[in-house]
Amino acid sequence: MMGLLPTLRGRIQEAVSLAPTTWFRVGGPAELLVRPADASDLAQFLGHLPLEVPVITIGAASNLIVRDGGIQGVTIRLARGFNSIKIEADGIIAGAAALDVTVAEHAAAAGLAGLEFLSGIPGTIGGAVAMNAGAYGGDIAQVLDWAEIVTRSGELLRLDAQKLHLSYRHAQLPPESVVVRARLRALPGDGAAIAQRMAEIRANREASQPVRARTGGSTFRNPPEMKALELIDNAGCRGLTLGGAQVSEKHCNFLLNTGRASAADLEGLGEEVRRRVRGISGVDLHWEIKRVGRPASCA
Repeated sequence: MMGLLPTLRGRIQEAVSLAPTTWFRVGGPAELLVRPADASDLAQFLGHLPLEVPVITIGAASNLIVRDGGIQGVTIRLARGFNSIKIEADGIIAGAAALDVTVAEHAAAAGLAGLEFLSGIPGTIGGAVAMNAGAYGGDIAQVLDWAEIVTRSGELLRLDAQKLHLSYRHAQLPPESVVVRARLRALPGDGAAIAQRMAEIRANREASQPVRARTGGSTFRNPPEMKALELIDNAGCRGLTLGGAQVSEKHCNFLLNTGRASAADLEGLGEEVRRRVRGISGVDLHWEIKRVGRPASCA
């Protein structure tokens, strides 16, 4: 596989374990882990990469299950060169690798309001754009002006928010494209009020979610006019276990790795929750956590 790869100013590694990088701390290796130096490096790489080589991008891996058999092809992870944050009078331009909470903190320090909700999202700006992440009354669709992406063919494009057709936890991006930068709108605000709102969000997360556990954020999307956690609780799934995986007793729309779970345990437990909820309520829950790679049996 290495012989098929274009040159890169960044770093390429073979057979890299991804488990330590995911919040669940599970999963198999990346066949090839690629860390480009910057957007132009990424564009050159993808533009010359044979189309038969599959490409997937991961961010903070906070809302991700990497299956036990690992990921074939190229796994892209953005780091240095993609984490810049630029303050403007009415917004912020942030690199895809910038953490959501860090962007919220920069906005607060600059007296910019409207991005406080990002402090409650444990991920990166690239991932937030790719899934229209939201929390605490806000989401990316409300604040996004544009996003820059590198397509699978190596084009660097700037897309207005309207062209992404943002909907609940979804953005319509070209297949295998990579978000590299985004501009988020904000308004001048009262610094004390902004800080207070962010403190409230942090306190709420601490009180209601298992934030110090090996978890991956909300497991399932909320169905229209419903709460996934209530459906899960009503189906008797609070505290349910499978192998080393457990449905959180604190917030039952969170799955936990109790310390010995495999990716198969977590995904299997999620499917069992879906089955029980469907049986009790007739509602079909949809995964919010992204599941990638191959089962161990296919490795």
